[in-house]
Amino acid sequence: MRIISINVGLPRTLLHAGREVTTGIFKEPVEGPVMLRRLNLDGDRQADLSVHGGRWKAVYAYPSEHYEFWRKELPGKDLPWGIFGENLTTEGLKEDETNIGDRFRVGEAVLEVSQPRIPCYKLGIRFGRDDIIKRFLASGRSGNYFSVLEEGLVKAGDAIERIHEDENGVSVAEVQRAYRDSVENIEVMRRAVKIPALPDGWKEHFLKELSAVDQCR
Repeated sequence: MRIISINVGLPRTLLHAGREVTTGIFKEPVEGPVMLRRLNLDGDRQADLSVHGGRWKAVYAYPSEHYEFWRKELPGKDLPWGIFGENLTTEGLKEDETNIGDRFRVGEAVLEVSQPRIPCYKLGIRFGRDDIIKRFLASGRSGNYFSVLEEGLVKAGDAIERIHEDENGVSVAEVQRAYRDSVENIEVMRRAVKIPALPDGWKEHFLKELSAVDQCR
């Protein structure tokens, strides 16, 4: 596993649907080592900190393997590294092989998997089409959010090494599927709420879903 590209960007304001919107989703590849800190990479910022960034979403990684799928889905669309808003474009770090709570050494930094990405309307702004949000969620290709446990320099080409595998064994892909269809993923939700690395918002959502299921029995 390795980093293919490191992508950063500062928030910009543009006109969308007749109103001004500030977004940090426009990321571009950068060369050389970049310092990965607790809340973001140097040179990178999030616009709306109520739903982006913070401890649980400090770094967003997207598998380079998914780009071929999207090239077939969106023929003629230019898809440079970083177009999904990811900080790290990766190789060999797919959602069905990555568990919530797994820890990885990435360059000099240590990261912990926290959650899948649920897209907001700003992904539609980046792609210039609103249907990408529904298609992104339906594809199951969510990418991985990380918390930063140890800061350090990272660069394209750095190895990504798993140094801890969470004992609950709940993959990022399973969490996203449970979000899309709770009824078919009850046991996943029961296991997921036990994971310390899963953010409280996800646990509250799953506990609410589990309570509704129990009441129907």
